[in-house]
Amino acid sequence: MRLPFLFALHVFVTVVAQQPSLAQTNGSTATKIRDLVIYQDSMYYASFPSIVRKADGDFLLSFRRAPDRRVVFGEKGNNHVDPNSYLVSMTSRDGLNWAEDPELLHAYDFGGSQDPCLLQLRDGTLLCTSYAWAFLRDDGVQNLPIPNFQNRPGTVFLGGYLLRSIDGGKSWSKPIYPPHIEPEVNLDPMGRPIPAYNRGALLEGKNGRIYWVVAANDQVAPRRTSNYLLVSDDQGRSWEHLSTVAKDEEVIFNEASLHETPKGDLVAFIRTDKYEGQSVIARSSDGGKTFSWQGMGFKGHPLQALRLPDDRVLLVYGYRYRPYGIRARILNPECTDFATAEEIVLREDGGSGDIGYPWAVMLDEKRALVTYYFNKDNGTRHIAGTVLEIH
Repeated sequence: MRLPFLFALHVFVTVVAQQPSLAQTNGSTATKIRDLVIYQDSMYYASFPSIVRKADGDFLLSFRRAPDRRVVFGEKGNNHVDPNSYLVSMTSRDGLNWAEDPELLHAYDFGGSQDPCLLQLRDGTLLCTSYAWAFLRDDGVQNLPIPNFQNRPGTVFLGGYLLRSIDGGKSWSKPIYPPHIEPEVNLDPMGRPIPAYNRGALLEGKNGRIYWVVAANDQVAPRRTSNYLLVSDDQGRSWEHLSTVAKDEEVIFNEASLHETPKGDLVAFIRTDKYEGQSVIARSSDGGKTFSWQGMGFKGHPLQALRLPDDRVLLVYGYRYRPYGIRARILNPECTDFATAEEIVLREDGGSGDIGYPWAVMLDEKRALVTYYFNKDNGTRHIAGTVLEIH
């Protein structure tokens, strides 16, 4: 998949020299150790990572990679959808040193893929969710069923799919299509109801059930997305629509990550629109049958929650306002102190708002790696990381 251009730039695991920063949070401290570049190539637009630690101890990182159209084709810019957008993956033994080139995880048959989201189940099975866009010519656009969703003229939404791996990510199944849920109004280019989709962390509950907060376009004009809960009792092979997570006449809910507290509450951390950029928490205390949501009082685009060894929660999120960067908070085990937990600034040197989508994993009992996509001076979009020591 490498293009043979002599001016391609590769940078791998570049440590950024800087003074550690210290943030006081909930009576404890988190020390920033360093930033690093995990993958960067001037020919490619790399974005939207997720990371897990596999059963064999290795770290598996996945992300979306597409041509940097400014460099490859001399175009004025890039979009977050592209016909050559593929899911790729990299592995590392220690989370700090990474293979030089990513491997292809999946190339979708009918369009470009987005946002691979990894989940490792307790038995070692890996799931990866994604969604895709088709790129139609003018004569195909004329035949589109109504309603449909176009990101831009001729770029038509296909909906979601997921992949399974039972060999640690060495091979992946054919796409599994989650069900269409009744609130979704749009059709795909072939006239079929859109399969459920979303970007964000799935959850394997203590009971073995898998929970997934999906989004649905439940209103055409004005367009609105709301969040709903899917559950699977067979390791992601089939899914059932269980409940509504967050819906409002004005607020738009979309990308969402799930977490289960020690008491058994299901907590969804949700990105919004038409809510002044404020992030939302939705909580269920009855196994996902019902949820209630509220604003958290800060902005994040989007969020992911990592359980720490002492059951506290490292909540990470992008910050797409000046100064552009990556931020975090450490919440108590039940995630009830989101309004008072002090904000930790991991990065504030981003080159534009086209950054973020962090995803964290524990390196060991004391250190966490927060991965995300980033740019400096509005340059090459790359996969970067920040190492934190948790106290």
